Amino acid sequence: MATTPDQIVSRSKLTSFQIVAIAITVGLNGLDGFDVLSISFAAPGIAAEWGINRAALGFVLAVELMGMAAGSIMLGGVTDKIGRRPMILGCLVVMSVGMLLATMATGVTTLSIWRLLTGLGIGGMLAATNAAVAEHSNDKNRNLAVSLMAIGYPIGAVLGGSVAAWLLQFYSWRAVFLLGGCVSLLFIPIVWFRLPETVAFLCQRQPKGALERVNKTLKRMGHATADALPPPRKEELKGATSDLFSPALIATTVIVTLAYFTHIATFYFILKWVPKIVVDMGFAASSAAGVLVWANVGGAIGGALLGLLTRRFPVRILTIGVLLVSFVMVSVFGSGHTTLTGLALVAASAGFFTNAGVVGLYAIFAEAFPTHVRASGTGFAIGIGRGGASLSPIVAGFLFEGGFGLQGVAILMASGSLLAAAALFFLKTQREPTTT
Repeated sequence: MATTPDQIVSRSKLTSFQIVAIAITVGLNGLDGFDVLSISFAAPGIAAEWGINRAALGFVLAVELMGMAAGSIMLGGVTDKIGRRPMILGCLVVMSVGMLLATMATGVTTLSIWRLLTGLGIGGMLAATNAAVAEHSNDKNRNLAVSLMAIGYPIGAVLGGSVAAWLLQFYSWRAVFLLGGCVSLLFIPIVWFRLPETVAFLCQRQPKGALERVNKTLKRMGHATADALPPPRKEELKGATSDLFSPALIATTVIVTLAYFTHIATFYFILKWVPKIVVDMGFAASSAAGVLVWANVGGAIGGALLGLLTRRFPVRILTIGVLLVSFVMVSVFGSGHTTLTGLALVAASAGFFTNAGVVGLYAIFAEAFPTHVRASGTGFAIGIGRGGASLSPIVAGFLFEGGFGLQGVAILMASGSLLAAAALFFLKTQREPTTT
């Protein structure tokens, strides 16, 4: 039985070149976290400069999420056809343009257009980076690599949010988008020179010059080169997106999308409502921001720990476990606390388990979908999940207005994690067929 090039990567020791590639995807995902939290910091300045009401501001905040949902769904399938690297580079260009043009916006309409464009880029990036990090890793460390990529989100949120808060002390809200645009531009040469197309993708699609490109990448990784590519399988020649709903994959697609949709609703509840809840308890707005930072710190630690544990335990079982505890901790957050320290501790604990659940689901995407639909499946689940769960803060708001107390709202919103855990009980992991 001959060893194929993708099997060389999967079965060989992880090299420094691959570790750098994984680190790049962590940074790329950090752009998502930076952008989500930085717009929250910029929002008061936007509202003050243009004198807009909360409804108009809410639309500005929501339009990027719409773009992210559309980008994930539409561009995931494209990624499985043209490759991970060109999609990442293209999305970085789109994100850079969107953020830089946002600095020149003169009203809600133009700002919304540029935020929509930025969201499209981020959505496509999420699908492409999840596939890229999984395929640049070996089998032993794949779930850990995907988990590390996923914790780029809270790391980007903490670091980017902190820098944004500092910038706003001296400059207008436009400086936040200028920073985001410059950082996105900085990643373009990094990706160009240090993130090659994945060997797995080249073996699947086999574009012109594929073997030469595969061997060049294998050499850069420090692995042995290959004499030939594996024969292409029939499914690689079909439309990737339509394959998600084939008899072989439809159950996987529905289950992981449902799990992501319901859990991310819980995640967004914590992310979006913590500052308001803390302020309503009588604490200062600056203290509320600190509690949110602790929630993200807890999220980063939780995601990293789950990634380490995936080297010893099945990712599906670990994810079900953290989702169940996520339900408990978000419910506990709703019980109310009289001290800022207590709030920060519970928020960090809730962030620990909610983000660990998100990280686990990213690893499940990479494991459950075969190579030829990995980006399509990831993009579809993220797109549907983020698009629908963007309603989570709105639903919580209606519950508060309807007379539900904090405890009741927290339990109802925490139930998303419970539903996600239940869905994953029915998931059967997709295995790649072997090639002889």
